[in-house]
Parts: sequence; C-alpha cells; structure tokens
Amino acid sequence: MINEYLKTFIYSYMAKAVKLTDTEQVTVHIKKLDPSFGKIIETIRQIILKAEKEIGERIKWNNPGFYYTGEMKPFDPKEYKREIAVMNLFKERIMLVFPGGAKVNDKSGLLEGDYNDGRRIAIFKDLKDVKSKEKLLQVVIKKWVKLVDK
Repeated sequence: MINEYLKTFIYSYMAKAVKLTDTEQVTVHIKKLDPSFGKIIETIRQIILKAEKEIGERIKWNNPGFYYTGEMKPFDPKEYKREIAVMNLFKERIMLVFPGGAKVNDKSGLLEGDYNDGRRIAIFKDLKDVKSKEKLLQVVIKKWVKLVDK
C-alpha cells in the first residue's frame, strides 16, 4: 500500500516538475483515483485505445479523453469533430460522453440521451458492466472513426 502511495506521489510530483506526455498525464490521473475505481477506468481506457490505432488520449476537461489522431479535413475547433469521448468521473460516477455521438448509428442502446447538441452518453456501473459492454463500446468507436471526414 505504501509503495502504491509513494508511486502516486512521485508521479504527481513529476507531472508538475516535468512536462509529461499526454499518455503519462492520463496514467497519473488514473493512479490518483481509488484503486478499485481506477481499475475500472483503466479497463475502459484500454478498450477504447485497442478499438482503433488512430485513437489518442489526453486529459480533457480534467478527465481522460480520447480523440482521433489521423488526418482530417479542416473544421472549426468549436465543433469538436476530433473528440471521440471524454470521461466524466464526478463522484466516482462513470460516464463516457461522446460529443458527436448522435452521428453514430447505435442500435445497441449503449449510447443514451437525446441532446440537441449531438452528445450521447455511455454509463458504466462497475467492472462487470464495463466488461459486458466491451464489444458494444468497440463497435461504437469503430463506427465513429469510419464517419471521420478525412
């Protein structure tokens, strides 16, 4: 336990002292979470990153976010066309917000909500729920990438 605490402290210190890569920043963020909660977040992270090779990660809006790293036609940055999903971990609630989720034809029910701005949300209760939705999440990510205006 002390070893993990020390690692987290060192990672946090390094994050402030040295400019970490986006991936390192996500790792530090996850390590600061309660270990059981962090395991769930790490599982979701790996599912998303393994879905497509052109997915990157970074801290966006104070939580892990995932984006398309490939070439795209020019667009207004306020349209968030590059953003795939951002985690919302407020009070250990696991929501994955897809800013452009409405464009994905998801008939599985994974993506919830009907927001006018095109957002859709995937909610996960625990690790078992994440694992039961793994394939659905990967299908949604793959569909999203196919819709990118390249």
